[in-house]
Formats: sequence, C-alpha cells, structure tokens
Amino acid sequence: MTVQTTSDRPSKLAGYDFYRQILGSPKLIVAPMVDQSELAWRILSRRYGAQLCYTPMINAKMFSPPSANSYRAQAFNTSLQEEGSTTHDRPLIVQFCANNPSQLLTSALAVQDHCDAIDINLGCPQDIARKGHYGSFLMDEWELVYELINILHLNLSIPVTAKFRIFPSIEKTVAYAKMLESAGAQILTCHGRLRTQRGQNTGLADWAHIKAVKEAVGVPVFANGNILFYEDVLRCMEETGVDGVMSAEGQLYNPALFAPAPCQDPGSTLKGAHPPHAELALEYLDIVKSLKTPTATSAVKGHLFKIMRPALSREIDLRERLGRIRGSNVVEEYIEVAKEMKERMERDVAEAMEGGKTIDDLITIEPTTGIRVLPHWLSQPYFRPLKSPTDDLKRGSSPIPISHEDVKRPKLSVESAGGEIGVPL
Repeated sequence: MTVQTTSDRPSKLAGYDFYRQILGSPKLIVAPMVDQSELAWRILSRRYGAQLCYTPMINAKMFSPPSANSYRAQAFNTSLQEEGSTTHDRPLIVQFCANNPSQLLTSALAVQDHCDAIDINLGCPQDIARKGHYGSFLMDEWELVYELINILHLNLSIPVTAKFRIFPSIEKTVAYAKMLESAGAQILTCHGRLRTQRGQNTGLADWAHIKAVKEAVGVPVFANGNILFYEDVLRCMEETGVDGVMSAEGQLYNPALFAPAPCQDPGSTLKGAHPPHAELALEYLDIVKSLKTPTATSAVKGHLFKIMRPALSREIDLRERLGRIRGSNVVEEYIEVAKEMKERMERDVAEAMEGGKTIDDLITIEPTTGIRVLPHWLSQPYFRPLKSPTDDLKRGSSPIPISHEDVKRPKLSVESAGGEIGVPL
C-alpha cells in the first residue's frame, strides 16, 4: 500500500481522491478507542494487517489552551516526534470529541501537520459523553453537528471525517449521513448500533443501515460492528458494499484480526490469524519499551487483560499478579507475567496436541451462540450474552457472521464485550 506523506502530498484532496491517494485505499481499520488505540497498539496493529489507524478520542476542550500542555503530552504527544510520524504511524486519523466549533478548530489546527485527517466523534454512547455533551448525545442537534464539521472543512489543510451511530429508522440514519456529507465530511464511519446499545445492551450492529448509508452518499464509508473473525471482514464488505471495515473490540482481543492465516489449510475453519496470545503480549510490551513516547499504565494493563483473557480465567494466580502490579517498573513486571503465561501455554499445547491432533480438532462451538471457541492459548474474540436477546432479534439486526455454515444458530445472539479497561467507540 503506497501512502503519501505530509511533505509530498498534493493540495487538499477530498472524498475518494483523499481515500485513494493519501490513505492508500485502506480496507482494514483500527477504531478510535479511549485509552486503547495508543501509539504502541497502532504499531502492533499495523504489523498484523491494519491499513489505517485512529488515535484514541481526544477531548477538544481539554486539548485547547490555556491548560493544554499536560493533556496534550498525554493525549497526542508530538514533541517526541513518534506519534503521527511518517516512518511508523501513518496513515493516521486523529479523533476529537467536541461541542464547541471554535475549540475544536483550535485543537485540530494544532495536530493537522501530524496526521492525515481529523475525525469527529459523533458515536460515543457512554455516560461521560452524556455529561460532557458530545459523541452520540449530539445526534439530535443537527445544526451544531453541521457547524462542527463545516468549520474544519473550511479551515483545515487536511480533510475532516465523522464517525456516528444509527437512528432506529433507516430513513433518518440516511438523512443524518447525507447531512454530515453536506457539511464537509470526506469519509463516514457508520457504527451500526443505536445510542442505547451499550454495556449489557450492546447487541448486534445492523448492517442494513450501513448498506443504506453507503448507497446514499458519495464519499467513502467504513462499517463498524459485528467483526469477530477475519472472514467477517469480507462478509461485511460483500453485504454492505462499504469501502472499509473498522474494528474496535474484536481487534483488541485479537490484534491479528486483520491478518490471514499464515499457512492456509483449505479444510480449516480458521481463515485468519490467531497467534498465541502470550507471544502477542510480549511483542506489544517490547514495542512499549522501545518507544520514547510514554504509554499509559492503564492502557498497557487493559491490553494485557484482553489479549490473554482466554487463559487468565484458568491461570488465576497470573491474573491476580497482573492486577496487583503497581509502581515505576511495571513494564518489566508485565513482561515476567507474560513470559510465565507463555511457558504454561506451551505446556498446554504439548499436552493437547498429542496423537496428531490439529487446532480444528480442538475448536468447540459455544452451545447458546454457535460461535467458535478456540483453544485457550490462542488469541480470539470475547463475547457475552445479550441482556434481552429477543428484543434485539425483533429489531432485525444483521446476525454476527460465523464461519461454520453447517452450524445452525440458536436463537440467542451475542456480541463482543467490553473489557476491563478502555471504552470502544
């Protein structure tokens, strides 16, 4: 994928010209996630197939002067010349949440030379977004949303994009998307869930809404929701016609979500990569150590709990050790836990693979969901039952795709769940 840098890019491009010439036509995209799509994670993600990454959500009010210096160093640190660098952090879109157009513009101007576009968060459904009056809680204020996008469109040297949630009706969702486009958004990311679908009510993303948005607008559209396995990416693109697929939680539990299986067995049910999670944890920690840019301890711990989750429920002592780690030397202590996990998982692999068994022989099907459960030493999606599954099914949501065409799906549906730390957007 050929990507142009700031120094050799042409004048400001829009729509598909921007998508193709600046971003390199990405199809595999890491979502903006609070405290979880930080620089170290973006580097790891790109190693495993991610073609475009978003920063964690940045609060435009806090990023603006006069008290912005400490927050800027934490949220998007350009002083150390690693975040947004053309050598290992591009293409990159910086996401802001905001409700004040002038504050948003001030913050966006401060980072426009260190990224390829500015994204506006119109989708966060969390209580903090309600209190701060941003994200999905601006969905009913179309004039304000228009102004937030338009002021960036008219004043930045790079494009503005937007990520949003759907309304109950397809018609209103489409009208909203067309308004975002008319305001100047050059890429739209449609998260196919309602504002109320969060936590235990997360439920399924509705691909029908995403497809309708794609058919109604003239700018590139990314889909977000229901991506658990590698093969779900292609299925989503086929069913919705979108230009790219974004993942949040699915990619957090398996940072290799966007990578094909290294040695493809035509008879295997696994078309994507599911590396040993302890090895991924160690690789991530090695990246954290190598950077001058500090990585928040909360981010590191959150990633480790998610990556190694399949085994942490079994290796109780390691889970407790991981949770207790504090102090100034935490990365080295995290490495020791991950190394111990690696040794135990290698022991379990040796025992389980006796007699010539394959990974497919060890895959089971969760009885209430029909979703594959991989051996506990492999990275894999995590999901939880819906609080009210019948209500979700009545809403007509697209089912979560599975690769076993011969497995009949029971009536209970599931979706990937939120982790211990970090809020997917």
